[in-house]
Amino acid sequence: MQTLRIALVFCVAAGASSALFARDLSKNERDLCTWGAGVAATAQQYKLAGLTLYGARNKMQARHFPQQWMRMSALGITEQTYDSASRMRPEGVKQVYYEGCTRHELARR
Repeated sequence: MQTLRIALVFCVAAGASSALFARDLSKNERDLCTWGAGVAATAQQYKLAGLTLYGARNKMQARHFPQQWMRMSALGITEQTYDSASRMRPEGVKQVYYEGCTRHELARR
C-alpha cells in the first residue's frame, strides 16, 4: 500500500512539473511542441495500423502544411517514430513527445 501511495505521489508531481514547464514557454514554443506531438501520434497510429514507412511518408507528403519547413520536419518525426520499437498507443507517444519537446525548449534557453 505504501508503494502505491509513493507511486501516486510521484505521478502527480511529474504531471505538475510538466505543467509548470509548459507555463514557462512562449505560445509559439508550445504550439510547435503540440504540432510535433500530433505528427508523432499520427505516425504511431500509421505504424500500429501496419502501414509501411513508405506509405506513411506518402500520407505525410500529401498533407497541407502552413509553413514550408513543416513538411521535412514531419517526415523526420515520422521516420524517427518508425525507427522506434515502441508499441505505445498514439496518445502516449503524443504526451511523451510533448514533454520531451518542452524540456528541450527550456534547456535551449
